[in-house]
Amino acid sequence: MVVRIRMSMLGSRNNKFFNLVAINGKQRRDAKPLETLGVYRPRIDQALGSKYKTVEWSADRIRYWLKVGAQPSKSAARLLELGGILPSNNTRTAAESPTSTTQSGPKNTDQATQRLS
Repeated sequence: MVVRIRMSMLGSRNNKFFNLVAINGKQRRDAKPLETLGVYRPRIDQALGSKYKTVEWSADRIRYWLKVGAQPSKSAARLLELGGILPSNNTRTAAESPTSTTQSGPKNTDQATQRLS
């Protein structure tokens, strides 16, 4: 059985929140999970005075599931990287890197230094 760590969508229209769950990889998005690992609320509720999106999770249980072989989805992996549970994956290719040089840049290094001055 392939276990995935992914998001399960809950809440009413225009007020969505997500549960971070460990679930069998072949089940649908909102199926009953093996375990609920946390809650992610992407909506900023200004009526309560909060300025940030909130995440509440059990880091120990997430690390356990990762240790036994659970694979996080892309969105869950990004959230776990931001939270410091997964190591950040900074292995960008040259095409994805915003600082990569292309043919539109100056060929001569003297021209490049003049532009920076």
